[in-house]
Amino acid sequence: MTETALQYRIEDEESFADFLYALNDYAPRGANLLHRLRQQPRDVAVQAELMRLFHTIKGDAGLCRLYFVEPLVHAVEDILARVRSGELLFGAALEQVVLLALDRLELLISQLDSGRTVSLQDFNTLADSLHVLAQQPKQQMQEAAWQLVQQLTGFVPQQAEQAAVAQATPAQQGDLAFFHSLALQFEQRSVLFQGRTERNLILASACNRAAGVRIDPLQLEAAVYLHDVGMMFLPQELWLKQARLSEEERVQLAAHPVWAAELLVRMPGWELAARIVREHHERPDGQGYPAGLRGELICDGAKLLAIIDTFEAVILRHGQRQQVRSLLRAVAEVNASEAQFDAQWIACFNEVVRELMQQGEPLPHVR
Repeated sequence: MTETALQYRIEDEESFADFLYALNDYAPRGANLLHRLRQQPRDVAVQAELMRLFHTIKGDAGLCRLYFVEPLVHAVEDILARVRSGELLFGAALEQVVLLALDRLELLISQLDSGRTVSLQDFNTLADSLHVLAQQPKQQMQEAAWQLVQQLTGFVPQQAEQAAVAQATPAQQGDLAFFHSLALQFEQRSVLFQGRTERNLILASACNRAAGVRIDPLQLEAAVYLHDVGMMFLPQELWLKQARLSEEERVQLAAHPVWAAELLVRMPGWELAARIVREHHERPDGQGYPAGLRGELICDGAKLLAIIDTFEAVILRHGQRQQVRSLLRAVAEVNASEAQFDAQWIACFNEVVRELMQQGEPLPHVR
């Protein structure tokens, strides 16, 4: 038996590319099958198709020498085998556990695709946790599954709140109405953007309140409306592209926050909103754009908006794959990428989502 690897860097570009290409098909297919099985838990055809799919993922990982994938998928197979035998009934808890496992696999492969050496510690821990879950007695399985969901996400499902309306002068109200109209124009460019403006504002405003209103609410609202409006100057196929971007496309995309910020700069009184928009793709480690700012050089509003923007990107990907837009899965993926965000704002984001879920009111167009 080989020793568990703690780090990995792509060894064979060609075989890795093959696995990445296949996973881009397997993951959304698996998510849709899991949703179907949740609706019809005794559907033997869906059960069999899911077992084949995960067996194929495991086999492909082995052929591509991505051996660290196999323990996680094997544990999922053990759980599904108990479902298929009739010992376990497939419900919400198991659906979320397997979906989160798929998401973590996709995220890890995406991180490797950047060409970096990636730590496997968290991924291996998840595989071990799934193995333990797969061995749980039938009577304890649901509780243990929800405990694992809580371990991965920080909370157990239940759902949403409303954003407070900030007080504004008549001039500010007019400007915000204009900014909002631009946001809705962008939203109408694709059915996949449905509800994004309202979602973003609810989350950003609630996070700001949770942090003690560290950001001027009106400036934050303006930034939420306009942060992606610069995308309208780019070809639509670029915003929605799922494949890896070329270097030229990356440069084009990196210009969009600057264009939106320049619009705000030309309107008196919105200087902070302009800065938030300009900096919302910067990262604490200096690997963001357009200026490569680090740490405290990035304003609070931009640090918060970076989290909201990433959450929205996950929701968009769900829509592109014709998947259910899951709040829980999107939040889990944001947390799995927490190194690229400010830790204090991630804590606020998690607190807000936990409260939203407990309210039982989902975000617009998100389950």
